[in-house]
Amino acid sequence: MKKTILIFICSVFFMVELVAMGAQEDEALPVIGCTIYKYDDTFMTGIRNELVNFGQGKANLKIVDSLNNQDTQNAQVDTFIKQNVSVLAINPVDRASAGIEIDKAKAANIPIMFFNREPFVEDMAKSDKVYYVGTQASDEGKLEGEIISDYWNTHPEADKNKDGILQYVLLKGEPGHQDTKLRSKSSIQSIKDRGILVEKLAEDTGMWDWVNGQQKMSEFIASYGDRIEAVISNNDDMALGAIEVLKASGYFVDNKYMPVVGVDATAPALQAIEEGSLLGSVHNDSKSQARAIFNIAYQLAIGGDITEETIGYPITNHHYVWIFGEKVTQENYKEFM
Repeated sequence: MKKTILIFICSVFFMVELVAMGAQEDEALPVIGCTIYKYDDTFMTGIRNELVNFGQGKANLKIVDSLNNQDTQNAQVDTFIKQNVSVLAINPVDRASAGIEIDKAKAANIPIMFFNREPFVEDMAKSDKVYYVGTQASDEGKLEGEIISDYWNTHPEADKNKDGILQYVLLKGEPGHQDTKLRSKSSIQSIKDRGILVEKLAEDTGMWDWVNGQQKMSEFIASYGDRIEAVISNNDDMALGAIEVLKASGYFVDNKYMPVVGVDATAPALQAIEEGSLLGSVHNDSKSQARAIFNIAYQLAIGGDITEETIGYPITNHHYVWIFGEKVTQENYKEFM
């Protein structure tokens, strides 16, 4: 019995990998070589699943896990180029590597596009056959700040020490990532713009990760305890890790509450909003991003034109497609579930 179950489980994993890697290929379809910086990222899992859905019957999608290692990703790109794929779609481990990948693709006459981690402007200018799909990170941070501000202005008890100043801790994403910098800066500026005085008690990187968010929040609680009046996180996974620590510290029961905000509006985050532990999030629309990514990659693969009509989204500066976020709170979270 145990052997039968094990064989079944292994078969399922093998079939999933075949689909993701495009092993069941139709030679008449274009081939899209796609690398994801790491599979065990909740948001990127959503992107990957949607890409597979959009590609059904239209392209052979070869999607690989770069394991958050730039050398691994470089080797994967080299392999795709040797296989003469129709187009490259890259979610960079390190956006500073994009220029090298663009040079390789240009030399091989293969169009290339990037998503989620924006290459430097000077690298994007290296080729006419390079595109980027992503979000306006500063806008997402601004919306986070608005969620916190609305709560602060309508809940006088949020000011625990009654000093009129919002004392906060900040969970930041990966150092060097443009979303880390822009979400962090704009979230705090958004709060200030609403006339609220703020004081940063601490900040640290949680690397977009649930476990790291949990660890950093444990350190914040150990150092500052009940002095913390809000937790601002660059994404939902870190926010949810922080919430677990807060629960262990007695929050979210008996009217002891801590406002926590994140970005992405992932399924676990929506559940946390429903239960009342996550104050709010910003919808980082993985489905629209994946649709834009696939549509651009497909048009490049078949030699089509990249226009708003062919890809379904406006194009900025000839090379960029931006997908905008939306606030998600107790008032509207069901719309996203």
